[in-house]
Amino acid sequence: MADSIGDIELFCAIVEAGGISAGATALRSSPPAVSRRLSALEDRLGVRLAERNARRFRLTEEGALFYEHCRRLLATMHDVEAEVSARGATARGLLKVGAPMELGRRRIAPLLAEFAARHPGLEAHLVLSDAGLEVGQDGIDVALRVDRPDNPAVMTRKIAATPRVLCAAPSYLADRGMPERPADLARHECLRLARRHYLHDRWRFRTDSGAEEIVVGGHLSSSSGDVLHGWALDGRGLSFEALWDVAEDLEAGRLVACLADYASDEIELFATFQPGHPVPPRVRLFVDFMAASRLS
Repeated sequence: MADSIGDIELFCAIVEAGGISAGATALRSSPPAVSRRLSALEDRLGVRLAERNARRFRLTEEGALFYEHCRRLLATMHDVEAEVSARGATARGLLKVGAPMELGRRRIAPLLAEFAARHPGLEAHLVLSDAGLEVGQDGIDVALRVDRPDNPAVMTRKIAATPRVLCAAPSYLADRGMPERPADLARHECLRLARRHYLHDRWRFRTDSGAEEIVVGGHLSSSSGDVLHGWALDGRGLSFEALWDVAEDLEAGRLVACLADYASDEIELFATFQPGHPVPPRVRLFVDFMAASRLS
């Protein structure tokens, strides 16, 4: 059985490296030794797993099927090993975390590095995207996102919440003036977020008489919150930002809060992950760590 597991690990390494030579490098072995082991595996199985020569390595139909099963088997084994060895709250293995660009760069990256430092057996990988990463289909173990997912097949936990802040650079306000009420936004350049073919051009404020929704316009929009933040700092317009993204700029005076007398809806951050029995320790411990991190 041990030899079989070793052959499975070898085969997956060759496939994922793209060939015998690269696989041998990844395995810290020699191409002839790796080639001999692959041939022995094929002899044992009685099928050809890959067509290969000096220039090309291509899986056969049987090889592709074998690889898919081997990949899942190794993932399960690693999770089981991690669970058994991590009963005392230790995370091991590869943890892939997805997060929005700006929040990920400013806040999640340092926290993930701190979490990895606490668990020396962990390898952490951070993927940043404002497109809305999904666990499973994007190869992510934990997706941190600012909207609650509609998918009932994933586990969801609220991590933090922060107010929205309407803000602009002093240079923009000196040129265009400070808005006094939400209706004034109609005459301002508003920097709008666009995600998944939807333009977020309806900004909501709470007043004593109830909620007020304003349709805003402007010449600039982006799918990246980081870009909108940069435009705001450059004096290109008003931006509706999460407080955790602009707190340092507000404190330093690089941005100025506007319509401070009008409250807005909070931005909530959720962690989503695949259900499991049990949930892998690296995922469970990281979500617990994030929930206790004082992110907001």
